[in-house]
This record gives sequence, structure tokens and C-alpha cells, in this order.
Amino acid sequence: MLRIGLTGGIASGKTAVAEEFAALGIGIIDTDLIAREVVAPELPGLNAIVEAFGTTVLHADGTLDRAALRNRVFADAAKRKQLEAILHPLIRQRALETAASIPASQGPYQIFVVPLLIETGFAELVDRILVVDTSTTIQRQRLMARDGSSPAEVEQIIASQADREQRLSAADDVIKNYGDLSELRKTVHDIHKHYLQLATPSDA
Repeated sequence: MLRIGLTGGIASGKTAVAEEFAALGIGIIDTDLIAREVVAPELPGLNAIVEAFGTTVLHADGTLDRAALRNRVFADAAKRKQLEAILHPLIRQRALETAASIPASQGPYQIFVVPLLIETGFAELVDRILVVDTSTTIQRQRLMARDGSSPAEVEQIIASQADREQRLSAADDVIKNYGDLSELRKTVHDIHKHYLQLATPSDA
């Protein structure tokens, strides 16, 4: 099974691209969703987070308060690394388990959506890296419109991720997403055909 790692900067359009691949019948493993699953109440992930950061990162009902946790770690590189050391092994394991459960009828390749694929070493688990690329100007505009983030918050978020050059240098394939959904869809369809050829090589 060919594994494609789909990544890109925040607000680059990864979700839109993943949805297009899903519409083509391809199995999608979304690590953002998995990251939520592994910190459900009573699971080891949440217990480890509470042990490391205290009960102030919990809601009254015992679920994880993501905003509180984000505020605790975002501006502190050491705390962020501590959190990543807890979560990333759990996310990797669950991602591989999810991939193994996807039926073969969903195509000869799979898409792993990993926002921090370059930063976390997840690249070693995939065969090819597909980067969704857009300008930092568009990222800023989308973030402020989507999340209501302040300009300072936007800059902090973008600075915490790998820069465009790092992602593009690691890419095997690139989708340029500058806002035209019809063009994005066409590009995904073209890459889909390419991946089908890679995943089902000719005997000739």
C-alpha cells in the first residue's frame, strides 16, 4: 500500500485537498482527528497530559481544555516539546492502526494528513510527501477570517511551523492552492491519476 503524507502550513488548504481525495474514494487518515481521539477521558494520553501540566488544562467535566493547554505550551518551546513527546507516539500508533483498518476497496494508496509532518519526523512512515502550498499572505488572511486570530497570534502560529522552503524542499509533489477551488480539484485529480500509476505499476 502506497502511503502519501499530506502536509502544508496552517490555513494552506489541507482539509480541502483531503476532502477531494476522499471524494475520489481514497482512504484518509487524519492525524488532527486522531490527536483528539487519543486524549479522550480515561485514556493514557489525557492522563499523561494531566500529570505533566496539571488539572488546570481540564474542563469541569474532565475533558481536555484545548485552549488552556495551547496557552500553556504555545509560547514555551520546552513545554511544547514535552507535550509532543506525549502525543506523537500515540498519534503515530493510532494512525497506523487506522490505516490497517481501511479496506483495500478504497484504493491502492492512502493519504495521511499530518500538519506537522516535516517537524515531527512522521515523514519516515510515508512513501511520498505531498505539500499543499500557499503564500504567507493568504495564510494570514485565511487565519484571521477563519479563527478570528489577531495579527500577532497569526505570526506566532506561522513562526512555530516549518517555513515554506523547508516543506517544499521535502516535497515529492506540490499542490499550489491560491483560492480557486476548481483549479484545486483539477490538480488533485491529476495527482490522483499519478498516484494510481505509482501504486499499481505495469508489468511491462
